[in-house]
Amino acid sequence: MNGLLKKNRHKLDKELRSASLRQYFSPLAYFGYRTTVPAISKYMHGSCLDIGCGEMPYKDVITPLVQRYDTMDIEKRDNSVKYIGDIQNMDTIESASYDSAICLEVLEHIKEPLQGMKEMHRILKKGGTAIISVPHLSRLHEEPNDFYRFTKYGIEHLAERSGFEIIELHSKGGLFSFLGHQISTIFVCLCWGVPVLKNIVFFLNKWLCVKLCYLLDSVFDRKKIFAVGYTCVLRKN
Repeated sequence: MNGLLKKNRHKLDKELRSASLRQYFSPLAYFGYRTTVPAISKYMHGSCLDIGCGEMPYKDVITPLVQRYDTMDIEKRDNSVKYIGDIQNMDTIESASYDSAICLEVLEHIKEPLQGMKEMHRILKKGGTAIISVPHLSRLHEEPNDFYRFTKYGIEHLAERSGFEIIELHSKGGLFSFLGHQISTIFVCLCWGVPVLKNIVFFLNKWLCVKLCYLLDSVFDRKKIFAVGYTCVLRKN
């Protein structure tokens, strides 16, 4: 079953490349969309680098706001990726060359997240902004390159050590969203290869899992003790 889930998840990510469509895949994706899009709309400007871009789910949100949208990933998953490299050593990119950067669900997959943050700081211009997101509650994924989980205090520590000022810090989801994400992953991905059925399951999942978990976390975890993750806006002063 694991093989089928991975295969169909890959198909889903290809077919739902845009985060606006993918947000209803799971409660985690929904919370991520609701925290990331407002930050992009408010802070992305000028020249922007999407670090660890993957399928570039927020490209359609970013490109109308910036003058240049460049991408970087550890491998060439898409022919439009400009830089192939590691965030821990972005030596192919000159210092102070970007106005803004976005780095979503990447820092947990590198051995030295502080070094990655310092490199992000280096390539930004003075006054530049970066949006990062990291997990707090998460199952193991992309093994063996899965090294860390972060608290808001850990993010504050990394920001201070790397020279950033935190402008905004938002928690994402809660315990219900964490559990709901596992349910969504199983049921939606199991059905994704079946025409018509996949659309029915996706619709039911949106209302019976995604929206329900969002409501439950909003009501029962107001202190965000069980945050699934965090979205943070950083500034280079």
